[in-house]
Amino acid sequence: MSAGVIMVQQYQRMVVQRFGTYVGTRSSGLHLLIPFVYHGTKVDLRERVARVPTQKYITADNVVVDMDFVIYYRVMEDMADRAVLEVQNFELAVVNLAFATLRAVIGATSLSDALAERERIRDALQVRMDEVTERWGVKVSQVEINEIDPPPGVKQAMEREKSAEAIKTAEITESEGARQSQINRAEGEKQSAILKAEGERQSEILKAEGEQQAAVLRATGFSEALERINSVANQADGRTMSLQYFDTLKSLGDSPSTKWIFPMEFTSMLGNFMSMGSNAGGNGSNDRQSNGTG
Repeated sequence: MSAGVIMVQQYQRMVVQRFGTYVGTRSSGLHLLIPFVYHGTKVDLRERVARVPTQKYITADNVVVDMDFVIYYRVMEDMADRAVLEVQNFELAVVNLAFATLRAVIGATSLSDALAERERIRDALQVRMDEVTERWGVKVSQVEINEIDPPPGVKQAMEREKSAEAIKTAEITESEGARQSQINRAEGEKQSAILKAEGERQSEILKAEGEQQAAVLRATGFSEALERINSVANQADGRTMSLQYFDTLKSLGDSPSTKWIFPMEFTSMLGNFMSMGSNAGGNGSNDRQSNGTG
């Protein structure tokens, strides 16, 4: 409490009471309070930092852990009177409230969750504290948990569990890699076999198509040759064919064979040839007779 001429800083507000009754809140500047009539209490509006000392807390699975944390809070400007009129010592009240609230939050959380979800615990602690400190004109702006320290035996068990989990994960990863490698190898062999079979099939198809085209070409060539032979044979007369037959007989005469078989067509053609010879001879005698007669 103070009276007289009072200097209020920019970051302060002064709660004024007259004969013990709240009459208003003064802002920064010089203020004159009549002694024994008015009394003023300065309230600092700057954000404050309170480090809550390390305490033991029991988790939901009955593990005792050591925890310490830091609270950032400030008195709200439009509620500065509450920090004076509603609570005797708001700073001590905030720290003690933090103890009680954290015990409640940790008591509903297992050790593993507490270690893994610090942010969730921090947010829950801040929200639950805000619900209470608002009536004191105080706003908890941030809570930071520095450390959660389980007992040594629990630490060792957790380290063994982490080691076992790491080994398990490594084995699973290794087996998964081996399995995937076998799958990839089998898939590669399968694709290789498919490609090889496809290549052989295409090769057989091409080979068959080539043989088919070659046969068609040979048949076409043979057909064209027969047509040409037939065309030439149709243009040859009987004497030419007879001469060809005599040429053939000459060739046969040069061979060591002593017996030959001639087709009927040959004898008929020979007869024609002989008749042509006799006709040629008759014509010659007639010519001679006509010449003698003359």
